[in-house]
Amino acid sequence: MDQEIFADLHNHTTASDGDFTPDQIVEQARTLGIKAIGITDHDTLNGLKNAVAAGKKYNIEVITGVEVSIRFKRPYFTGTLHLLCYFKAARLLDDDFVQGFTTILARGRGEKLVRARVDEINKIFGPGRKKALLKRDLKFEDIASLSDNATRRHFAIALKQYFGITDGDTVNSIIGNDSIAYLPSGIKLEEVIDFIRENKIVAVLAHPAAGSFPGKGHYKEVLPSLEIVKRILPEFIEAGIQGLEVYYPGHTKEHQELMKSWAKKYHLLITGGSDCHDGIERPTGVRGLSQSEFRLFQGALA
Repeated sequence: MDQEIFADLHNHTTASDGDFTPDQIVEQARTLGIKAIGITDHDTLNGLKNAVAAGKKYNIEVITGVEVSIRFKRPYFTGTLHLLCYFKAARLLDDDFVQGFTTILARGRGEKLVRARVDEINKIFGPGRKKALLKRDLKFEDIASLSDNATRRHFAIALKQYFGITDGDTVNSIIGNDSIAYLPSGIKLEEVIDFIRENKIVAVLAHPAAGSFPGKGHYKEVLPSLEIVKRILPEFIEAGIQGLEVYYPGHTKEHQELMKSWAKKYHLLITGGSDCHDGIERPTGVRGLSQSEFRLFQGALA
């Protein structure tokens, strides 16, 4: 990235599917010279209070948020798009806000979804099935032992750990968006949009072009193509989103320019972040906003 990164607004911790605790990732931000870091775990607020405490400890501004999975099942697309939802840290002290948001988010993940996915995988890829790829049935406990808030990453870890399946194409054939066993996570847009509006949450469409990233990579494995995002975008605009994630590891320079043109057309904020999950393949501090861009974002959050 050509510009200096002042704020990295997209990061995951052990509260969802990241390798680092909230304290560790905030400390990394300080080491990298980043002044503000967004903590945006998948569909949970659980790591945010610890992140805010770490921000005070390391003198780093922590932007509290959550990456909300929005589910679609259309003839042209079955899967999820993600909304990065940012709000003031003080809202974490409001029990009604936290409980209300948590209740909505819980509809899209959890034990029920994991069990349904496990059953579907076994039906198609289990021993003796026509497309058998597993040496035994996948168990709910295989996934639950890895996380209480399981994501695709935990399924991939289980396939490697318990079944020795490491080939990316094989993994995707079992758990990817295009798999015949795939069941999308998340909630419908209409289930969360009123809460977002009523609570003055800044909602940003995450990594819009990452599904069209050239070559292989983590940033496109389960994300729809740019053409599909463009087709669905008007629904998000009508719902009142306020920003687009422009700076992202899975966005080429051409993608960034296109996202900027969309932001200008629809009067949206520009945001950016690393989508950190670990220290090697998806580290923090590789994408983000300049100081002036961050100040515009702060203005919307105020």
